Amino acid sequence: MIDSYYDGLQHADPRTRDWLLIWSDYSYVLALTTLYILSVWIGPKIMRNKQPFDLGWFMVTYNMRLFALSLYMFVEIILSCWAAGYTIMQPYNVNYTPHKGPRELRVAKVLWWYFFSKVIEFMDTILMVLRKKERQITFLHVFHHASMLNIWWFVMMYIPGGLSYFGAMLNCFIHVVMYAYYGLSAIPAMQPYLWWKKYITKLQLLQFVITFTHSSYSIVSEVDFPAWGKYLLVGYMVSMLILFGNFYVMTYKRNQHKKEAARHNKQADTSHVSNNNHTISNGVHNGHCTANANGVTNSKVNGYSHETKAD
Repeated sequence: MIDSYYDGLQHADPRTRDWLLIWSDYSYVLALTTLYILSVWIGPKIMRNKQPFDLGWFMVTYNMRLFALSLYMFVEIILSCWAAGYTIMQPYNVNYTPHKGPRELRVAKVLWWYFFSKVIEFMDTILMVLRKKERQITFLHVFHHASMLNIWWFVMMYIPGGLSYFGAMLNCFIHVVMYAYYGLSAIPAMQPYLWWKKYITKLQLLQFVITFTHSSYSIVSEVDFPAWGKYLLVGYMVSMLILFGNFYVMTYKRNQHKKEAARHNKQADTSHVSNNNHTISNGVHNGHCTANANGVTNSKVNGYSHETKAD
């Protein structure tokens, strides 16, 4: 595997191989990923006996800046691909792509920003640790953050163009919606107006379905794009559909069933109380019923007084 890795370096894109954090060496991204995993493991242990940090306005600033970055990348990917004459099934071949000039280079630059944003997004988890939101640090959350950075190192090293733009473009749009929600939800006055939370997961699932379909069609249509890149993307989309689908079912469908069960029990309790009230009403017909502080009930039925004490 190591020999294959070093042999593969000769097929790297000469334009991007020495860019920041690419550096023709996977060890830098691997080190960042290791530090991220360690922070997820050690962080909650350090915070166990500490008070959670109050990061309200920092959360607003952080999320709104990622919202702005995601919006920039989404628009720039569209504009740069349009200028470069990209199609929905854009080929990529390292032997001729670098010679297409500045328009193709513009696509590669915005894709590098997408790669680098995955480093910034590690802060999502660090903030959860500092705020002691361990329940939000799920396997899905950690796996998605760690894997995206590593996958995109290989994309930027070997295939920073062609079909690679499609999944990044969709993901940037999802992040525009997602970070807008997170930023606004950190403002207490805005929380009652944020009704679209559950639709974020639905949009993510839709994104994975579209990207899976796009990547699968690229295999069938034999687009001139490295085969390992096609199969990697298809496999990753399958894993995301499984993990995010499970998250959606566990979070929303199960909660919906719980709410329906609680509503049904409440209705049953109300009906039971109503029946009891009806019985009591019949028991004191034509009379008055009051209870004192000691639980003694005085009732007057047809002019006669009766006194009973509650158990």
